[in-house]
Amino acid sequence: MTNQEQLIKLAHTKMPFGKYQGRFLIDLPEYYVVWYSNKGFPAGTLGEQLKLVYELKLNGLEELIRNIQRKYPKP
Repeated sequence: MTNQEQLIKLAHTKMPFGKYQGRFLIDLPEYYVVWYSNKGFPAGTLGEQLKLVYELKLNGLEELIRNIQRKYPKP
């Protein structure tokens, strides 16, 4: 999977469980993503995506994902 494909997939992935179930990962509150960073991200694809969300939020790049959501709407 290319970086572009990963970002498009991330833009349309929703939290599958917990208090924020159904929210796009990029829309999770920053404190929640930081908590995961401190606790340890889950294994697998979700963990990798949450790590990326953490880096994007840390660097103020959430708008990048929101632009992808607008440009590449999920079918």
